[in-house]
Amino acid sequence: MSVPYETAAYEPAESPESPEEHLARLLGRALNSFELPDETIRRLDCALAHDSSLHSAHHSAGLHRETYRHTWLLADGSALTLWELVHNTARGRDPQHEVYADEEELRAATARLPLPPDAPDFELPVTVQLSPIPAPRHAYAPDDSADHARRVLRRAENPDRPDASTAALLATACAHQITQAFGRPREAARAGLCFSLYEHAFLLPDGEEISLWEVEHTATPDGRHMCEVYVSEDAARAAMERRAAQVP
Repeated sequence: MSVPYETAAYEPAESPESPEEHLARLLGRALNSFELPDETIRRLDCALAHDSSLHSAHHSAGLHRETYRHTWLLADGSALTLWELVHNTARGRDPQHEVYADEEELRAATARLPLPPDAPDFELPVTVQLSPIPAPRHAYAPDDSADHARRVLRRAENPDRPDASTAALLATACAHQITQAFGRPREAARAGLCFSLYEHAFLLPDGEEISLWEVEHTATPDGRHMCEVYVSEDAARAAMERRAAQVP
């Protein structure tokens, strides 16, 4: 038996939604959205990406119930899931939407629906595997990340610094993290030079991660401080070795 999921009515064809727009639409149609914990809503304020899928369905005797899984990727690398229950068991048979933060609460709400428990010929459970959202390598924080990327690129003095296409991608960055990478060039101690290497990791709205590697050093003719920026750690470390070897 085919199952009339009416997915077009549930998820209309339109341009891709942002995580904020998807959450607002979900909460707007759910009758019990006010019951969600405030902490859950606060965490979703920093969502970077989202994914939704049909989790299960039950259709029998003109009644139907579907559950959907909505998952958001947060800036700290964790994921948060909301469960949506859609059914027509209320008076008038109009579709009703409910949302739950806990899967046990979803099961309890589903068990209360007046659906025949013993109709195997008409029940068609459907489970769809949620496509995995890759976990970020870093614990990001949203903090004017696009502007931070612009400032890093602006202070780069090396002629082979990242090109305009990289700058354009980073202009969309929504979160970033700065970490120091240790290890100095072999010649640095002998020459009395100062070298530091930092990774500026950026998270883009689609979940892609891009890093800028910033070298700070004093291997200049007058000993002044200089910054160079590269798109890979190997290129940055090679530049450090090259600069240290050039100092007499």
